[in-house]
Amino acid sequence: MGFRIIKTAIATLMAILVSDACGVTGPLSAGILAVLGVDVTRKRSLKTVSARFFASLLGLFFACILFELLGFHYWVLAIYILIAFPAITRANFKEGIVTSSVVVFRVFGSAEVSTDVIVTQVELLVIGLGSAMLVNMVYMPPASEQMTSIRRRVDEQFSKIFRQIALTLRDPSYVWDGHELIAAGKAIQSGKEAASREMENQVLHPDESWTIYFYMRKEQLESIQNMLQLISHVYQKLPQADDVAELFEQLSRDVTEENYTGRTEKLLVALEKEFKEMELPATREEFEVRSAILQLIRELGQYLKIAKKNKTPAPGKLRKPSAES
Repeated sequence: MGFRIIKTAIATLMAILVSDACGVTGPLSAGILAVLGVDVTRKRSLKTVSARFFASLLGLFFACILFELLGFHYWVLAIYILIAFPAITRANFKEGIVTSSVVVFRVFGSAEVSTDVIVTQVELLVIGLGSAMLVNMVYMPPASEQMTSIRRRVDEQFSKIFRQIALTLRDPSYVWDGHELIAAGKAIQSGKEAASREMENQVLHPDESWTIYFYMRKEQLESIQNMLQLISHVYQKLPQADDVAELFEQLSRDVTEENYTGRTEKLLVALEKEFKEMELPATREEFEVRSAILQLIRELGQYLKIAKKNKTPAPGKLRKPSAES
């Protein structure tokens, strides 16, 4: 059973009981309005509840005029829809079209346009939508545990990718299907969505740590894809490829570390110096392969810079994004 269902049940019961206790006619309608008002995040709840409330008032305005002028006939409802729905949409209250329809149809059902009828509809709106907003604002399940779990999945996939890259560098004939790339991409997308929901639940002081982290991972995944294109040009076994493979093996371990260690970066700096001191390639094939390896090293450096640029504390007691991950 989803948490949103539980919130909907609580808000509906609250709206019905409050309406009944206040002696408002049609307390079940307040329950229906509460069902329509429950949303997944606090910010979205504020936006949609206000849109539904003002859309309903606008709908009541048009309905009262039409019912007074044309009477209570079924075809008048069609005219109401043709006039009111575009007006509500232009007023940026599109989310409230269904709610406004519930209110207007209740007025139509009473076959009377009077102060009492209108006040009753407004009371139902306030109680129904107010109950939904109250339930939404009081508690939203924290997404930190979910995002931490997603983060672990991303770290694991990145670690597997780096091990596969190391194997490919050591043996150019090694075949890898690359399914870890797809799994990492899906996990990052899930993390971005969860981080977005968490941001919408933080009304006053939103924490962007998780959003920054998953955006960083997305950039890094693009960098990894660039690396794989370069590795495809390493078609010959060279000692330099073994040296770079050690870098990726170290990175496969560092990516799951809780804190930044600097080991991969130090190895990268040392290897770059070695490359500058090496003798020039003796053959065209060696030149092409070493050129691809050198570009791979530079792309790896860019990968590490992305993490360092976006390094930021994770929420609460959660671990910080490491600059090597």
